[in-house]
Amino acid sequence: MRVDSFDFDLPQELIALRPASPRDAARLLHVVGDTIADRAVLDLPDLLRPDDVLVFNDTRVIPAQLEGRRGEAKVGATLHKREGLRQWWAFVRNAKRLRDGETVDFGQGVEATALRRGDDGAILFDFHGDEPVEVLLERAGTMPLPPYIASKRGTDERDRSDYQTMFAREDGAVAAPTASLHFTDRLVEAIDARGIARETLTLHVGAGTFLPVKVDDTSDHKMHAEWGRIDAVTASRLNAARAKGGRLIAVGTTALRLLESAADEDGTIRPFEGDTDIFITPGYRFRAVGGLMTNFHLPRSTLFMLVSALMGLDTMRAAYAHAIEEGYRFYSYGDGSLLIPA
Repeated sequence: MRVDSFDFDLPQELIALRPASPRDAARLLHVVGDTIADRAVLDLPDLLRPDDVLVFNDTRVIPAQLEGRRGEAKVGATLHKREGLRQWWAFVRNAKRLRDGETVDFGQGVEATALRRGDDGAILFDFHGDEPVEVLLERAGTMPLPPYIASKRGTDERDRSDYQTMFAREDGAVAAPTASLHFTDRLVEAIDARGIARETLTLHVGAGTFLPVKVDDTSDHKMHAEWGRIDAVTASRLNAARAKGGRLIAVGTTALRLLESAADEDGTIRPFEGDTDIFITPGYRFRAVGGLMTNFHLPRSTLFMLVSALMGLDTMRAAYAHAIEEGYRFYSYGDGSLLIPA
């Protein structure tokens, strides 16, 4: 499909620069088939069935944004995927000033050597010393806010908590699974009281999720790989729920992509550990997922393509037009939607 089929105009004032407070005070656009209704995130338990399963991503965002120097040259790096114990791929600003074998000083005693460049222009860094890289990042890094927020304001200490979900357990993401940012203790208690099950998986979201689609046709776009895991016990419980007629409701596109990556043709979820670069566009046949809770996405983005695959492009165009008209807040810190295909 042509990428411009997924374009739309979004007023810049609808881009949320801070999350709702409290988090569960956000609005929720409920789309079932082609029916659209305005609800609130706190209504979520009443919009689901007791046999449904909410599937969360328990990845934890690390402070993967680094600013450093190679001699007199400034070098900005955003880590996006672990390659080894001390090696990370990074998208680099002023990358032309950095050659293979040169070392960047990121301050606070954190240094890394550029080993080589990837086909996408990213650079593989090897971090010096014996301390875990995550410890080094806590010392020298900042939270890697999406460019559509970072271009409007600086990152601050508040973002260290705002840009982390209540389910965050496994270090490794450089972007939050933002649909989960809406959840609070009281919302989870209401979900549990309704009898809706909860499961978690891990997909370490990479910075590639923010990269623009630069091709004219979706068939020419290459997704960046991200590492994920679904253990055998979790897979078994998910399959048992589906066998009883329950729906798997992915909380976030990251959870959805991993579930679909792990699913057989008949929808059976297999244990999974490794990389996935699944790219979901209209025409894709969903195997395992029965619904999706997600935020509002960028025009022409792979994520808007994904929700259009789930619900239909015409339905999502109508839903987004309604959201814009009603003043919903967009993107990572914005409002949410619950999408249930017919």
